[in-house]
Amino acid sequence: MGLDQSEQFWGYHSEWNLGSPGGWDYQRITQEIGKSVWDKLLTYENPEIKLDFIDPLLSPVNGLVNLLVEAHRARNGDEPGLIAVVAEEETLEDVVENQNFARALNRVDNITGALMAPQSLELKNNIVCFQGRPVSVIFMDFNSDVLLSLHRKHDLTPVLQAVREGRVINPRGTEPINVKSLFEVITDPDINSCFHKETIERTPWTRRFFQRQTTGPKGEPISNLVEWTRENWEHLVLKPERGYSGMGVRVGGIHDNVDDEIALAIKEGSYIVQKKVPLFLWAEDIPELDTANQRVVLNTFQTDFRCLFGADDMFGFVGRYGQVPTNVGSGGGFQPIAVLRSDISVAEATDRINKMILNMDYNHVAKVVELQEGLALDNHFTYLLGPVKMALRPRLITPGQIDRLENYCRGIWADCLTLEKMWKNDELDHMIKIEPEELEIARSQPWNGSSAIFASDGIFSFGAHEKSAVDGIA
Repeated sequence: MGLDQSEQFWGYHSEWNLGSPGGWDYQRITQEIGKSVWDKLLTYENPEIKLDFIDPLLSPVNGLVNLLVEAHRARNGDEPGLIAVVAEEETLEDVVENQNFARALNRVDNITGALMAPQSLELKNNIVCFQGRPVSVIFMDFNSDVLLSLHRKHDLTPVLQAVREGRVINPRGTEPINVKSLFEVITDPDINSCFHKETIERTPWTRRFFQRQTTGPKGEPISNLVEWTRENWEHLVLKPERGYSGMGVRVGGIHDNVDDEIALAIKEGSYIVQKKVPLFLWAEDIPELDTANQRVVLNTFQTDFRCLFGADDMFGFVGRYGQVPTNVGSGGGFQPIAVLRSDISVAEATDRINKMILNMDYNHVAKVVELQEGLALDNHFTYLLGPVKMALRPRLITPGQIDRLENYCRGIWADCLTLEKMWKNDELDHMIKIEPEELEIARSQPWNGSSAIFASDGIFSFGAHEKSAVDGIA
């Protein structure tokens, strides 16, 4: 039986983040601002659509708070405890997400939340402490390669002891399977039968990039991957295996000098080549102000959709949008998400909202944007001293699609356990290039399915697309 339209979603994930995924509190801020913007828009015109901006899954920071509090209570019962939010020193005054997270932990009975640099932790009578007080559990806002680099600079022996004692969430044992090269395992038909069907279908074809023989997206033989990439560049993306924030990503059709892009990837090493997800699948038309001509216009933006989840729970979603198609959101800002509670399709509702805003007087919409930017500043939601860019209208999703996303994420969690087992059995050593000291950190705190927050960055459509454009897409 086929899925009802209200349950189906289309597209792929291009990355997982099993180390220290973010956005959980930024989305809460985005939701609060988005709800205020929506209410302001409705004072001018009402599209007769019921939208829910306050569904718990649209404020994923609450799930992360619960995860850490439960981890503390599993160790200490109802005893009071200090939960440390550990971030690089230079980010402490600027990253409002971590500041708010520590405050949210502080609001839990018997819990103290504290934000600190890793070098602020200390050993007192061989107990990991902060300002003389024992630390229960730690959320660390950076991966193990950064931890190792900082250890060489500051001697982070207390942090490494906390790792060995299993106090760090996410466990450092997730790091070896947190490399993009492992998508090759999932997209290799000769070895991927142990993974969930949906995980395979939603993973873009991926191969480690160097001169080699392999198989292509349709199973066709490739005698020289480098030359094949050169010949098929328009449909491909090159990425560092362990990069983030779009750094080092080169996109066919955007970066036209394929010889330079290939030379860069070979020189840097540890790159993957990935099939590019078609832009139409993850682009949405969103109204915005054309200030030069004082009019409201409809522009096409990339969107991506982060799912945050654990062993048994979906923590929530993060909506982002920007300008550069890189198989993951790069640049740009955040987009409110709203659960569609009206009995109409996402496509119809999105079209109705777009038309409503386009038909509004420019000055009315300008006042709404002024409100949006003012609320961003009030929440310290800024980038380079200005408000973070935020979409004017929400991205819509149905309750049925949320149920489907929960099943999808359960499959990824199970597949990550399979990948970890393969790594422990030395089946992935040729796929993972991590220096020995970092591997030692990973082995000192294995994951084994313990408490963690994972992210899947999805290039998904929930219906705001031309239906004919996605025929045959997963």
